[in-house]
Amino acid sequence: MNVEVTPLPGIGTRQDFTIRTGRRIGVITHRDGKVELIVSRPDDPDTTAASIPLGPQEAGTLAGLLGAPQLVAQLREQQRDVSGVTTRQLPATAFASRALGDTALRTRTGASIVAVIRAGVVHPSPGPEFVFDHGDLAVVVGTAAGLDAAAGILAGG
Repeated sequence: MNVEVTPLPGIGTRQDFTIRTGRRIGVITHRDGKVELIVSRPDDPDTTAASIPLGPQEAGTLAGLLGAPQLVAQLREQQRDVSGVTTRQLPATAFASRALGDTALRTRTGASIVAVIRAGVVHPSPGPEFVFDHGDLAVVVGTAAGLDAAAGILAGG
């Protein structure tokens, strides 16, 4: 699928794709963190026929229902094309019951947590307030050295 990303100045970004019926479906991510699920009009793909505002938890739940585990596979595929950048799933053992921000992972390693997998459900783009649970896997993107350092931090603190 070809996902088109369109900057919306002053608003955020629109990410959408064409489904087999010819309609476009996608998401508008606002700069303030709001998310809208959108569907285009059948006769005009640039005009929105329906818009459903979603909170962060609602967007995460919908992503899980739609097969968010594919997100991890897509990240791997996309990162394969970027030399020196890798994606790895790492257990966040040392941070159970603690916020993602407590890891200071990006500052300490240069690697970024782009999603968290909890009980088979992917929580994409977790913010610093996201609290890890026992058994969570962090999907981390970075250099090989950054990922090795991240693994040590997530396992040992």
